[in-house]
Amino acid sequence: MKYTNFAYSGFFVSMRSSILKWLVLTATVLIALIVMVQLYWLKKVYSFEQKQFNNNVVKSIRAVFEDLQMNDNPKLSLRQLIVNPETDYFLFQADTIPQKDSLTFYLQREFTDFDVLTDVKIGAYSSSHGRYIYEEYIPTPASVYNVQAVSDLPVYSRESDHILLYFPHRYKYVLSEMNFWIISSVALFLALIGLAVSLFYFYKQKFLTEIQKDFVNNFTHEFKTPLAVMKIAADVLAQPNIIHQADRLTRYSAIIQNQTEHLQSQVERLLKASSIENKRLPIEKESIWAQQLVEQALNKVQPLVEERNAKIELRNEEEKTRINADEAHLELALVNLLENALKYSNDPHIVVETGKHDSEFYISVKDNGIGIEKKYLKNIFKKFYRVPTGDVHNVKGFGMGLNFVKRIIDAHEGKIKVHSLPGIGTEFKLFIPYN
Repeated sequence: MKYTNFAYSGFFVSMRSSILKWLVLTATVLIALIVMVQLYWLKKVYSFEQKQFNNNVVKSIRAVFEDLQMNDNPKLSLRQLIVNPETDYFLFQADTIPQKDSLTFYLQREFTDFDVLTDVKIGAYSSSHGRYIYEEYIPTPASVYNVQAVSDLPVYSRESDHILLYFPHRYKYVLSEMNFWIISSVALFLALIGLAVSLFYFYKQKFLTEIQKDFVNNFTHEFKTPLAVMKIAADVLAQPNIIHQADRLTRYSAIIQNQTEHLQSQVERLLKASSIENKRLPIEKESIWAQQLVEQALNKVQPLVEERNAKIELRNEEEKTRINADEAHLELALVNLLENALKYSNDPHIVVETGKHDSEFYISVKDNGIGIEKKYLKNIFKKFYRVPTGDVHNVKGFGMGLNFVKRIIDAHEGKIKVHSLPGIGTEFKLFIPYN
């Protein structure tokens, strides 16, 4: 297995995934733009409704002025008589303050005519008295608002008498006028969210389909070669005169035995990965000698070291260190990293270093192999993921090695750091807490 031991590999698979990813990204950007445009128009509609409300209130006040003749100076324009001190308040000068019943009646009539269909509280302020001489609450025709929630009228000091109109539920009313826009926008947002989720699900399913396809390819290649070798060896052993050729008999029997053991180990790996697919890796921690663990792992890969004529450099900052860990699983994780380093270096020179960092013990495996490009690093611990290398099957493996290493370290509540430069080499650093 490869330290790029991940089952998504091959140039064309990478290209297909890249195109699909850009399509999904483009669709996402378009959805975001649609949402932004819709929000912009909602804001525009809201501003328009606010402006329309103000215009309707001013028209209603103008009509009341004509009905009750409250302005003694015809030279003053209505713009000079009406002010808007705050968003919910309208104040207009009244040279003559009308009777409460008359003012209430005409305001209700004009508000109905100009579609100002929300509640209002009115107050008639006398400058000579320095207070409101009367106040009145005018509910909506349907009385949908609570009069108890209406606050008292503020006092705006003016030299002249005036009428103050307070719309306590202005925002609710304006929003109710936008019901169609709000409902249609919510429906659009829900549809876009559904589309975005569908795109994400489609991309994920497509990604998994490609992974499964490559896994089948790797699986087929992994078993095809050993089976072909075993068939050739079996054909040789089936020859009548093989019994008289002891050397050939021994050699071909060993070939069948080695290939059988290889297939058995691969099957065991698949079964083990499948058995722990959806649950936390079970480990049994005990106090172990860390340096001894490293030596055991190096012994396990010694045949591969000799085969590749590799140079192994061991650096121990501390001669003897005890850690709490599952010896078998941690050794397996280290063996995986060492195998990767050996298989993916043309002239292997591997540095294995142990030491202490804060409250953690670390094991570093550094090689001089082909390295991993930065864009692939975020995926290297995913199950069945393989970094594209041009030749999908140039090195055997199912793409489960590093995923298994990650699960082992996670089970120990540790962490993994990876540093890699293409063409220079890769370093995997395992951190295990002492306690």
